[in-house]
Amino acid sequence: MLQKIKQLRKILHCHPELSGNEAQTAQLIKEFIQQHHPSTKFIEGIGGHGLAAVYDFGSSPTGKTIVIRCELDALPIDEKNAFAHRSIHKGISHKCGHDGHMAIVAGLVFWIKEQTFEAGKIVLLFQPAEETGEGAYKVVNDPKFKNLQADYIFALHNLPGESMHSILTKIDSFSATVQSMTVHLIGKESHASEPENGINPTFAVAEIIQAFAEQNRPEPQNKDFVLLTPIHIHVGEKSYGISPAKGEIHYTLRTWNKQIMKQLEEKLLQIVAEICECHSLQFSFNWFEYFPTTHNNTYCNKIIQKATKVNKLIWKEQEFPLKFGEDFGWFSQEYKAAMFGLGAGLDIPALHHADYDFPDELIETGMKMFQSIITDILSI
Repeated sequence: MLQKIKQLRKILHCHPELSGNEAQTAQLIKEFIQQHHPSTKFIEGIGGHGLAAVYDFGSSPTGKTIVIRCELDALPIDEKNAFAHRSIHKGISHKCGHDGHMAIVAGLVFWIKEQTFEAGKIVLLFQPAEETGEGAYKVVNDPKFKNLQADYIFALHNLPGESMHSILTKIDSFSATVQSMTVHLIGKESHASEPENGINPTFAVAEIIQAFAEQNRPEPQNKDFVLLTPIHIHVGEKSYGISPAKGEIHYTLRTWNKQIMKQLEEKLLQIVAEICECHSLQFSFNWFEYFPTTHNNTYCNKIIQKATKVNKLIWKEQEFPLKFGEDFGWFSQEYKAAMFGLGAGLDIPALHHADYDFPDELIETGMKMFQSIITDILSI
């Protein structure tokens, strides 16, 4: 059984697809589940290419619907590994471990088909477009998902840098609020020999970058934590006779909650407006790829802790939320939900590194955790 699940993980790793384009990935998952649990009921096209495998154990006033969620999409990163299951698509690869998360969740079908719960429903949800922050939002608002009437939603994320097989939880905020943004600056072109006859945005760009840097409060123990990361800067073109008219600055913003994020957004607007006025520049903002904080429900968090003890794993309560964005936060705003971290080892490449690869050793651990969580809820 485990060998089949690990082979699925490698197949998924070989055939990564970017956010919003996961049709083949969803089909691979469906075929795997059909092969090993032919009576599975599927709901397709949830929030895009999302797929749900549904197992109904009978209706009852006490029967609960539990959703186990994972992600379908890969990243626009060129793989540097040389192993046999490396990505066949140049510039696209599974560098966040979503291939492993999918293998864990799909692998649950071997266990599910042996269960005899008296009531309740298990939903294995394969969600699209996590990396852009769009997938969970679309799933939550899709009538096909709403009709499932989920009572509880759980998910995991592998965490390089933490002890292998350790379980990490966090009361309330598990991950940060993350917002991506672009500032567009518009001036006036001129001949490079006569810059005084134009309005070159380069100097304003430099001032904005410096002013944004002064807003950083990157220490995680700070309740007003703020991290601004410059992602991309573009001014003009490689045409040396022209003093440029346009500039762009791209950032990701990270805070512990949406209130601080709102304050930060207002401050950045003020900074740009003041600098652009000094330089006679027009400007506009573009906000996108928003990831709300993942709030772990207290009861769900306790269920995770109980599962950790049942499986005799090391449990660690995080002191601070994780700094990365996770669109599971959209689920936690609408449902009783929780996410836990699964330690992936101390000496492996970090997430989103070109040489990262999900450790197959985690598959059985992740499956056992979800099996215990499901049993705890459906046995009530």
